[in-house]
Amino acid sequence: MTYFESTVAALEAACARRQGHPFLVWGRRALSFADVREAAAGWAVRYAGLGVGPGDRVALFLGNGPAFVAAYLGAHMVGAAVVLVNSAYRRTELGHILSDSGTRVVVTEEHRAPVLDEVRGELPGLEYIVADDGQPASGGRGAEALPRPSSSDIALIGYTSGTTGRAKGAMLTHGNLMANSAAVTEAWRWTEADRLLLTLPLFHIHGLGVGLHGALVTGSTVDLRAGFSAPDVMETLTRSDTTLFFGVPTMYTRLVEEARRVLSAGGQALSDHSRVLGTGGVRLFVSGSAPLSPQTFAEFEELFGQRILERYGMTETVMNLTNPYEGERRPGTVGMPFPGQEARVVHVRTRAPLLDGEAGEIQVRGPHVFKGYWGNPAATAEAIDAEGWFSTGDLGWRSPDGYYTISGRARELIISGGYNIYPREVEEALEAHPLVAEAAVVGLPDAEFGEQVAAAVVTAAGDVRPTADELVEWCRERLASYKKPRRVAFVELLPRNALGKVQKHLLRDEMLKDVEL
Repeated sequence: MTYFESTVAALEAACARRQGHPFLVWGRRALSFADVREAAAGWAVRYAGLGVGPGDRVALFLGNGPAFVAAYLGAHMVGAAVVLVNSAYRRTELGHILSDSGTRVVVTEEHRAPVLDEVRGELPGLEYIVADDGQPASGGRGAEALPRPSSSDIALIGYTSGTTGRAKGAMLTHGNLMANSAAVTEAWRWTEADRLLLTLPLFHIHGLGVGLHGALVTGSTVDLRAGFSAPDVMETLTRSDTTLFFGVPTMYTRLVEEARRVLSAGGQALSDHSRVLGTGGVRLFVSGSAPLSPQTFAEFEELFGQRILERYGMTETVMNLTNPYEGERRPGTVGMPFPGQEARVVHVRTRAPLLDGEAGEIQVRGPHVFKGYWGNPAATAEAIDAEGWFSTGDLGWRSPDGYYTISGRARELIISGGYNIYPREVEEALEAHPLVAEAAVVGLPDAEFGEQVAAAVVTAAGDVRPTADELVEWCRERLASYKKPRRVAFVELLPRNALGKVQKHLLRDEMLKDVEL
């Protein structure tokens, strides 16, 4: 594997061998690696003029676009750490992240500036709000004289979703990011000939740390979009030279729905046309950030003729585990460690390693594991042990042939009547019902058993709807009786974050309103 010392070193190397090759495609614009380097240098000089230097924090409150990429790499050119900010955040979230990180400069679009003005008075350390005007940065003369970051320098601070308490800032070094990109590109056979259709947000580690960085280290092309649209993605895949597509499970369920719509509009039955989309040169579809249901896996393969590669990662580590590029892509699993990385399953209390098939907490170790939580040494010490093992907080087990299966978050484990119940197992049973589109399972207080299993269900489109009793019986026939839901609520939508991950803490709070103890 080829390791670059930093994102800046990777950009320079790409320019040296692929200077005129398109790096970013944005609508009708195509920016070469040289174009992006020039724009990044312009941002670097601009930052330096504001007094930004090594170790300072620059927050990006931006949507997808070339400006995000240039402002991101330009911050690295002056040795600053980039604070990633969800573009949907508002006053409370912004105030916490910008205050906690000690951000000096925020880069944003003009239409987002008013919400920053609302919190600026609470942020004495915030010196500048720089509004991007949509024009390419220029005037990068002198950027070559700026100090380059080393592998141990912090490249970005990504705030965790904060499902309990306030979000923590995970510090990822340039070495973490580049080592992980080397592992990912090797595992997925990513080369300079690839073209990635990227509809994921760059403020998230999935879009940035996997998508953009992978293209950067390989010298390949990113077809960047402002967001995801199923009709647009399908149309693009059929007419372009795209070879890679990365998404989250909700994107794949919407692509399946769009494919069925296309079939219906054409008067075709599924049995008449097993592959709706001629995916041309697409060689790899990847899913992550939330569990992909075996049902969606099977439906996508039936309709599109390709098996999705599911992987597992998180803000603190970027990518941890992957189904094989060559070999069995096993539905319901997240595969094995990437090259140069390790994983194991340990007892949730004793931390002793467990045998294959025994459920516990997944730990990972390797050069991709983050440096720690910003300003929170206690949380860092709790998460990373003396031997470098990071406790992910995810529960699961390893099969005898090496595939890892994730059963849920440790904090989401339901203990009812002394029995451990993994929400994902119940969710998969519910989602196997032909009249269920999606399901999310949480634990609610119960006076007799300690906790009870509660399910929120989104029914499939159509006039026929299941009853709660029918779904409980469906689960009872497929699972041990103590795992069946004792409460079923029908909802229009499940609460999700920007990457499509179900926000179970919000769901649990809503369902608690109807619980009587």
